[in-house]
Amino acid sequence: MRTLIAAFLALFAAVAITLLVKQDNGYILIGYGHWTIEGSLALFSLAMLALFLVAYIALRTASRIWQMPERVAEWRRKRRSFKARQALTRGLVELAEGRWKVAERHLTRNVAQSETPLLNYLAAARAAQLQGEHTRRDDYLHLAHESMPSADVAVGLTQAELQLAHQQYEQALATLMHVRSLSPKHNYVLTLLKKLYENLGEWKKLEEMLPELKRRKVINESDYQELEIRVYRERLKQESSTLEGLLQYWSRIPKGIRQLQEILLEYCEYMMALDAGSRIEPLIAASLQREWNSELVNLYGLIELANPSHQLEMAEGWLKSRQEDSGLLLTLARLSLKNKLWGKARSYLEASIGISATPESYQQLGLLLERLGEDDGALRCFRAGLALQHAEPQRSLPPIGSRPVLSNKSVVDDAAYSESLNTPARS
Repeated sequence: MRTLIAAFLALFAAVAITLLVKQDNGYILIGYGHWTIEGSLALFSLAMLALFLVAYIALRTASRIWQMPERVAEWRRKRRSFKARQALTRGLVELAEGRWKVAERHLTRNVAQSETPLLNYLAAARAAQLQGEHTRRDDYLHLAHESMPSADVAVGLTQAELQLAHQQYEQALATLMHVRSLSPKHNYVLTLLKKLYENLGEWKKLEEMLPELKRRKVINESDYQELEIRVYRERLKQESSTLEGLLQYWSRIPKGIRQLQEILLEYCEYMMALDAGSRIEPLIAASLQREWNSELVNLYGLIELANPSHQLEMAEGWLKSRQEDSGLLLTLARLSLKNKLWGKARSYLEASIGISATPESYQQLGLLLERLGEDDGALRCFRAGLALQHAEPQRSLPPIGSRPVLSNKSVVDDAAYSESLNTPARS
């Protein structure tokens, strides 16, 4: 459209000039010494225009010839840069498609002419890592740092990622500490440090990082809560070797974490293992008042107190609202046994078995019946508990006097049969 308008305007100007010249051709006279030149103004103007165009073209041609070496050099530079970009693109595609050796070759080709050598070397380092060539990987990372010294953080993070993937934990820790000194507020540094400490089992250091992880929102809330619980569980395990250390660490755990029943349960189990069950009885009772937990109820019945009647009274208070809880009934049976209330213990055990039988409840009832002299009943309980534990139906044995039959349907002779009774069975 623009070309059409321009052509129309040029045509209009040519027609206008032609009409003007036709009406009055004009006259010009140029004198110099004894020389005079005269002619029409239109012809003179046309000649001057042609002379200007010739001069302009000559100057432009001379200028281009003069700049030819520089222009050729610029063309070659652009061509090399274009090839470098092509090589980088192909290398990244090959890396994404899993052809790591080919990717490494493309990424390192024409890297000297690349506009972004840092990207070439970082991608080449990943390709070498995936091939198991860790020496070449480190060489590429070194070249990446040399190509852009200001990109220390990017190079360091890439190096730490690759070292973590190769389980070079000590080297990764040194790298991350260096990067953190350069950029203390970098969230991804904290993410990699969290991952590293988890792999190393450095729960104490990870515990020290928890406030910063939460403040900087490095991970989302649900992941943070899972991490927090895991850290405190692992730290409890580390401090569970001594009673003093366990008590001191428990007092340092935030109250909200201490009230979580999964944490409290593990703490109570460690305390029981250290023969300090009397210290946890109030904790379990208070926790069960807030929220019911079958595992804590079971553990409550295993606590040894000087006055077990207090435990029995507490547990019987819970029974008022949980009469169909077989686990609570089993705990009440244990507490009744500690208080030497045999009849009450038997009633609780029978009620627990009636609601939901378990190998443990059968065993407890069997031991009680054995103590009471009811050997037949005790045997039946032991057998029922054993069958329930192995989840197999009871099978009756063949009569002692029967003879075994061979695969060919022939009956063994009396001597072989007698020997088989005295020989242990082999698989």
